[in-house]
Amino acid sequence: MTRLSVNINKIASLRNARGGDIPNVLEAARNCEKFGAEGITVHPRPDERHIRYQDVRDIRPIVTTEFNIEGYPSKEFIELVFEVIPDQVTLVPDPPDALTSSEGWDTHKHLDLLKEVISGFQSKGIRTSIFVDTQESNILYAAKTGTNRVELYTKPYACNFNLNRSAAVEPFSKAAAKAMELGLEVNAGHDLNLVNLKYFNEQVSGLAEVSIGHAIISDALYFGLENTIQMYKRLLKQ
Repeated sequence: MTRLSVNINKIASLRNARGGDIPNVLEAARNCEKFGAEGITVHPRPDERHIRYQDVRDIRPIVTTEFNIEGYPSKEFIELVFEVIPDQVTLVPDPPDALTSSEGWDTHKHLDLLKEVISGFQSKGIRTSIFVDTQESNILYAAKTGTNRVELYTKPYACNFNLNRSAAVEPFSKAAAKAMELGLEVNAGHDLNLVNLKYFNEQVSGLAEVSIGHAIISDALYFGLENTIQMYKRLLKQ
């Protein structure tokens, strides 16, 4: 069964919109785990518009499943990772002002940077993952960085799912197969939801983990958080 990691950034966005501590992100993390999530994901950005750096410090001791931190490897981000030692770091190429992740790494162009950062994290026992698209060259050079995993950027799949689902998923099936051939494990994330997740999981062999935030928190407004997490988990059963 593919593992489900819940991204709680949107909980922090709601809190920050009003100030104070409602909703409480620590309580949200605990509840996601209690309701069946196999991991908690956060993506602190430099402007701290949702998850703050202090949130990351506060959440780390309470996570009992897997703690995954996403982010661009700036000096501040790297220092935070070394401070809290998460289970996994997912490196994304977002510029500081990005609204959300919008592309994968050019792993050839940034090979030296990624190798250096990944080596440092792995020296502390942290599993690493690189956010990539489905281009074979980016998968090939991801393997050269020494990373443990790649995370496939699934927005193109989500955008084309209703037009032609088989054509939409084919590049991801091939990319996952190539990654595993090179000894990499495969994660996926971005715009996966209750409509498109089951088919993706069925068609992409060897999928280790999906990270989902926006859709889960949005669906929880209608179905409740516990029920929503269970709905997503059912879609991940083969």
